[in-house]
Amino acid sequence: MLSKLKDIENRYEELEHLLSDAAAVKKFGDYQKYAKEHADLSPLIETFRLYEKTRRQIEENRLLLKDGDSELRELAGTEIDELENLLTSLEERLKILLIPRDPNDNRNVFLEIRAGTGGEEAALFVADLYRMYAIYAERSGWKVDVVSTGPSSGIGGFKEVIMLIEGTDAFRRLKYESGVHRVQRVPVTEAQGRIHTSAVTVAVLPEAEEIEVNIDPGELRIDVYRSTGHGGQSVNTTDSAVRITHLPTGLVVTCQDEKSQHKNRAKALKVLRARLLDRMEEEQAATISESRKLQVGSGDRSQRVRTYNFPQGRVTDHRIGLTLYNLDEILDGDIDTIVDSLMTHYQSEALKSE
Repeated sequence: MLSKLKDIENRYEELEHLLSDAAAVKKFGDYQKYAKEHADLSPLIETFRLYEKTRRQIEENRLLLKDGDSELRELAGTEIDELENLLTSLEERLKILLIPRDPNDNRNVFLEIRAGTGGEEAALFVADLYRMYAIYAERSGWKVDVVSTGPSSGIGGFKEVIMLIEGTDAFRRLKYESGVHRVQRVPVTEAQGRIHTSAVTVAVLPEAEEIEVNIDPGELRIDVYRSTGHGGQSVNTTDSAVRITHLPTGLVVTCQDEKSQHKNRAKALKVLRARLLDRMEEEQAATISESRKLQVGSGDRSQRVRTYNFPQGRVTDHRIGLTLYNLDEILDGDIDTIVDSLMTHYQSEALKSE
């Protein structure tokens, strides 16, 4: 590991030289590339240098144990214990930082929430999760753009919500939200007060660049129609809503939230590009492993990654066995504990496979 870190440090120093040499980075694109690589390596190199400094301090203190007076030996012994604890912590940190980063981690994300089994209760929970993620994104300093909503015909829920979340590490922190989220509560329409179980699917897709996913216009069928709101009533007097069908794959994207047909078309193409990128990456992953770790599933109640139990005020993430009893705070966007726990778990799993 130390030999590998030395090589990385040499590359880091080379990048510092390049970035300080204007002649070496005449092209702006090159400068951006070098600056990004330098920024990506900075946390690793800073940790490695602190690790090396700590190792030297331990060696110096061990010399004092041999040659120093009694007072210095006692002080050195105490410091060695503290420094060795720090060294162990830094070594674990280095192992995590050496795990190859997901190339999508710095991307913006499309977060898609859809009602599964449960009818209107599922549609209402789509609205709850939409609010939860929107608040979390705002607290994280990210920008949220609602791409598309599909209101249900009932009491204020959504059949689906698609939003674009733009910001640093958006995909890195949200990617483990993919899957089926199950809700257990007494529906407002239930006269007997019985607890119902419903399901909502969440998909987190990295935003794709145009150069990564080339879409042939000849492979698209584009339909336009009037936007509709709750109950099917028209909310626009022009044909501004857009439905795009990708004929080779059968993927369909609709967008009607903007008043401009041009804007709806542009947003729908962005979503389609993200879904095609996700499909390409899923196919590539299938050649490496038997199944994808994060599956959205069919929306059935049994395929769940997380359960929100309202009577108990409980949220349980079934992948890592995490149970919290602050349901209200979580639905108000306080999901850092869940996100951090999932990231730590999957980092540990990645370390085991190294």
